[in-house]
Amino acid sequence: MPRSAAPPPTAYQRALRRLARRDHSVAELRRVLLDRGHEPEEVEAAVDRLRRERYLDDAGFAERFARSRMVHQGHGRLRIRQDLRLRGVDRGPSEAGIAGALREVDERTVLDTLARRYWRQHAAAEPARRLLRLWAFLVRRGFTPGLVRERLSALWPRWSDALEGLEPADDPGRPW
Repeated sequence: MPRSAAPPPTAYQRALRRLARRDHSVAELRRVLLDRGHEPEEVEAAVDRLRRERYLDDAGFAERFARSRMVHQGHGRLRIRQDLRLRGVDRGPSEAGIAGALREVDERTVLDTLARRYWRQHAAAEPARRLLRLWAFLVRRGFTPGLVRERLSALWPRWSDALEGLEPADDPGRPW
C-alpha cells in the first residue's frame, strides 16, 4: 500500500524547529517563514503564539546575542548594536539587551584581552605605529574610540602620545 506524504509543517512547527537549533529575532523568524511560503496571517499567528509562550523575545535575544558576541568574538557595543539592527531588533530591546549583557561582561576586560593579543601578534611593528593600528582595529571591532584610547593609554603609557588627535567624540545619542 502506498504511503501518503506527510502534510507540510505549519509556520508554528517550522518556527519551533528553527528556535530549537538557534535563537532568532522576531524579524529574522518572520522573514524565514515568509520566504518558506507561509501566508502572512499564518506567520503573524505563529509569531504571536511564540511570544505568548515566551519562546520568542527580542529583548532576551538581544541580551544573549550581545553577551555571546562580547565573550566569544570580542565585539564592542557599537558593533553589536549594528548587528542587532541588521537582524531586525528595534532600538529599545537592542539597548536593553546590550545593557543586560554589560552587567555580566566587562567590556574593558574584553578590550584589554584583544589588545594584548594583538600587541603580541604584531610585535615586529614599531610600538607607536603598532598602537595606532591597534586603536583602529579595536574601533572597527565596535569599541567606542574614547574607551579604546583610555585602555590603550593605561596598557602602554610609554607610547600613548601616538594616540593624540585620534579620538573623535563619543556621541552616545547618535543614531544607530
